[in-house]
Amino acid sequence: MFMLPPVAASWFGSMLAGHFSLVTGLLHMTAIFAAVYTAHVKDGYVDFYFRGEDDDHPITERGCKLLLAAAGALFAACLAGLWLTVGIGAVLITLPTWFIGYLHAPQLDTNPVTTTTGYPLGIALSILGGYYVQTGTLSPVALAFAFVFLVLLSGVKVIDDAQDYEYDRSISKRTVAVVLGRNRARTAAYGLILFALLCVLGFSVARVFPPSSALAVLAFGVVAGIAYRSGPELATMLLIRGSYVFLALLLTAVWFRPLS
Repeated sequence: MFMLPPVAASWFGSMLAGHFSLVTGLLHMTAIFAAVYTAHVKDGYVDFYFRGEDDDHPITERGCKLLLAAAGALFAACLAGLWLTVGIGAVLITLPTWFIGYLHAPQLDTNPVTTTTGYPLGIALSILGGYYVQTGTLSPVALAFAFVFLVLLSGVKVIDDAQDYEYDRSISKRTVAVVLGRNRARTAAYGLILFALLCVLGFSVARVFPPSSALAVLAFGVVAGIAYRSGPELATMLLIRGSYVFLALLLTAVWFRPLS
């Protein structure tokens, strides 16, 4: 399930461009899939074979290495395709997603900042990359979308990590909840979410986003209000599903501009 949002973010970035080349769009989405799959395999490999955190693992150590090599080869092939069809800029904006995935464990998941922002940053880069491979450039609206989702999803990630507070604390994993404590982490998380929603309104006033973007803020605000009164598990489920609605409403606002 966690592999779908980055791929969807790539597609979303392509849709923002206003026109869609199937070849470059598929190349970028496949590259993003390979980067996220790399993170998935590497995380399980490190947690079981090096940290001993998991009780079992469905893939042998050799199998993990082969899958990592295959995912890396697929990613490299996609980069080559993007270089040929779009240019070096497409490679430079896509390549960091693989480093985020490969270095997530054991490097980036050891401090609260990179533990929290790694996945959201991957989403943001997926949006920017999806847009770039269609246009060969970046625009204020693409940058604004990437920033909003980086901040919003960082808040959601803090709440998600709070589900594992006791376990993470027992293994000295420094998530925001472990470092700040549950209550302050919760406050910080909803502060980030609120800031992201206010940014959407600000971008609407600045005419980067159309006025109808406020409907997305209203919809997600209702979801966030319900999540705020819920436990971490239910709150995470609500916020993740709410973010899909938020994304869809923002895309509708930009494409159709119903209130413009």
